[in-house]
Amino acid sequence: MSREIVFDTETTGLKPFKGDRITEIGCVEVVDLLPTGKTFRRYVNPERDVPEEVVRITGLTTEFLADKPIFSEIVDDFLEFVDNSKLVAHNARFDRDFINVELTRLERTPLEDKRFIDTLRIARKKFPGAYNSLDALCKRFSVNLSERSLHGALLDAKLLAEVYLELNGGRERKLDLDPRKKHQAKRSEPTAQDMRREIIAITAPLNDAQRKEHRELLEEIGENAVWNKYL
Repeated sequence: MSREIVFDTETTGLKPFKGDRITEIGCVEVVDLLPTGKTFRRYVNPERDVPEEVVRITGLTTEFLADKPIFSEIVDDFLEFVDNSKLVAHNARFDRDFINVELTRLERTPLEDKRFIDTLRIARKKFPGAYNSLDALCKRFSVNLSERSLHGALLDAKLLAEVYLELNGGRERKLDLDPRKKHQAKRSEPTAQDMRREIIAITAPLNDAQRKEHRELLEEIGENAVWNKYL
């Protein structure tokens, strides 16, 4: 069993090393590439103003975030949720840098680079030369974008979890991991007992009307009718 955390962050800007801060973290637990339904979401007070151009993208205003916990108050919950799992993100370096700057500010150990899986890098290898934003990949894989009027960390993490599955084989991969399919595969070939049941069924006593209909059907088919083998 492989547990991974698909996650996303919203921030006040693009430069974690120059004062931009996290405003939201959203995480989705996946096991063997399939979402389990367990999620983690926290809004974070960035302890600074949110630029208007960012508000237009995320909808998260300075006023809305003012009473939310600061990063030091949610860090333990975040680290407990992700545990030692691999971390999947789109353009993972961006999210990794923001998380690690916050951890370093608190004198906590940064997350190692080897823990991160970058879906943007995977997509670029799979679709070289194509536009591989999260929106573009959702459209390519027919992932529903109807709820994405604004960028939100948890919503984007949920969308990315679907994209990540598609990048790893999609629906066929999902079926391969479905234990019900394995059970069905074992029953796909008829057993000797199944065949005996069918023979019993077709040789069960018939009433007069059924016998007449059956004789007429055999006459119509002719001497090559497969039923003649059982009569």
